[in-house]
Amino acid sequence: MSKFTDRTRIVHAEFYDGWVLEIDGDIQSHVDLDDPGLIRFEYLRRIGNVLDVCWPPTQPIRILHLGAGALTLTRYVQATRPGSRQTVIELDPELVTFVTSQLPLPHGTDLQVLIGDARAELKKVAGRFDAIIVDIFTGSDTATHLSHDGFYREILQRLTNRGVLLVNIGDDDGLEFFSHQARALHRVAVHAGWDGAWTLADATTLEQRLAGNAVLATGPALPTGRHKAAALRSQLAAAGPYPVKVLTPGETMGLVENIGR
Repeated sequence: MSKFTDRTRIVHAEFYDGWVLEIDGDIQSHVDLDDPGLIRFEYLRRIGNVLDVCWPPTQPIRILHLGAGALTLTRYVQATRPGSRQTVIELDPELVTFVTSQLPLPHGTDLQVLIGDARAELKKVAGRFDAIIVDIFTGSDTATHLSHDGFYREILQRLTNRGVLLVNIGDDDGLEFFSHQARALHRVAVHAGWDGAWTLADATTLEQRLAGNAVLATGPALPTGRHKAAALRSQLAAAGPYPVKVLTPGETMGLVENIGR
């Protein structure tokens, strides 16, 4: 075990190979140093699946991570798309140093680390990104300046013309925070000329509105039109993890409307 503070530590995974990052007793991330292409957390695996269907295998991309955790997706991108240029913005000034000192990144990882508030630091980053991953939300406790239309608008403006935004939403029973975020992202995405936001999650979480994680996805990398959308849904559903529910933008808004009743 490696302890950073009384709140933060890295320990051996209990049920499988690798290590986990714990914060306040909750497991935040899993890392397998021998196989960085392996993702154990379901919501992270779903994000990886979207990246994999948007770009050909091994093609390097430029990617921005808002929220570091144990840098699981940073490792995955380097393992599957070596040569990718990556940037991470993390609020905790010492977390990334602690994680990388205990769990070194794969050889050749090109990673820029910025410390500070996600929205403030985003303005300092130059250029556009093929993918932006937002993994900073903590349900209703999320800072308001990070959870409304303006924040999403600023993020979407930083995508390339083949880019995708992926947002992890962790929520409590009822999924009210997810509903709020889905509405906000839908409004901004439609205004930008896209169909809205896709949803990927555990089927039981969505069907029974249980506490859990759901991933919202939007951007020009995702196809429009009924036939292309159906093909994308089939690809993402086949990739798992199971049980999986993949909702098109229209279906996402249908779910949100039902949550609001």
